[in-house]
Amino acid sequence: RVSSVKVERSRELRRDMTEAEKAFWEMVRGRRLLGLKFRRQQIIDGFIVDFYCDSLGLCVEIDGGVHETEEQKNYDKLRDEALAIRSLKILRLKNEEVLGDKDSVYQSISQYIL
Repeated sequence: RVSSVKVERSRELRRDMTEAEKAFWEMVRGRRLLGLKFRRQQIIDGFIVDFYCDSLGLCVEIDGGVHETEEQKNYDKLRDEALAIRSLKILRLKNEEVLGDKDSVYQSISQYIL
């Protein structure tokens, strides 16, 4: 069961997406990317991932400068390990990549399609 605090936090994150998250969402929403369905700010095992595609078992994280801090790196590692236990794959994309090289983003995601 998901806590109401996490649900509210997930909603806040959907309302206050970064520019890179908005750009990624525009690329994938409405099955625009290879017919794949993505969800925003998905709660999985108590963690909130930026984007999730169930059919690929793929979590997409859009990383900005905050992910360079030691504290955030440790949290990201813990979260990645917890998600990997569920056999989920994690794709980390930098803000600059999403904002400046959409072809690279498409190519990165298409590598997860069998």
